Amino acid sequence: MVTTGNAARRKPAESRGYSVWFLIVVALFITSLITANIIAVKLIGVYGVVLPAAIIIFPLSYIFGDVLTEVYGYRQARRVIWLGFLCNLVAVIAIWIGQLIPPASFWDGQAAYERILGSTPRLLVASFLAYLVGEFVNSYILAKMKVATKGRWLWTRTIGSTLVGQGLDSLVFMTLAFVGTIPGPALFSAVTAQWLAKSLYETAATPLTYIVVGFLKRKEGIDVFDHETRFNPLLITR
Repeated sequence: MVTTGNAARRKPAESRGYSVWFLIVVALFITSLITANIIAVKLIGVYGVVLPAAIIIFPLSYIFGDVLTEVYGYRQARRVIWLGFLCNLVAVIAIWIGQLIPPASFWDGQAAYERILGSTPRLLVASFLAYLVGEFVNSYILAKMKVATKGRWLWTRTIGSTLVGQGLDSLVFMTLAFVGTIPGPALFSAVTAQWLAKSLYETAATPLTYIVVGFLKRKEGIDVFDHETRFNPLLITR
């Protein structure tokens, strides 16, 4: 049953706890995020454009983020974004501790471990801030556009929110991580290339997003509109 009103639309999902479908989307969102951060160290060439290997999975975190906001609302998406941040932080700390522990005398992979998994503090800060800015802006814009369009034209808000969210993600990360170390024109080109690649990825996945959103709305019996939602990203428990 699809309910009406912002508070009422949230009530069915919360009164019966988190459904298995919600948990699956959350798990896929966090898996995409952590996997992207691990494989981002490798650079790949796509039609002459150099991109981090994370491009093959990181945009999925935005797609799952769109699904969360579209079906369950900004309030639930906000919790998942912070949960993803926490899980990523745990993974980074575990990798760092693993790097510090002395290796076994017969193991010769320490240098490779440090090269592949050891990120500098600057890159980590850039990655964390870019993630928070991009994901929250993406969710906010999608929620606002859903209300403005009265739930019509899903493609306009999934693509529109991604254009802004992914753009800010690429801009914040590349600027904080590499400003002062590479020339300005090269930095601009890198930001633009990542932004376009991620946005095209989201656009191509739009039919799949429609299928998943439609399936979840039918299974969950909810379709949240954030009419009265407080969009402060720090209000995790509300």
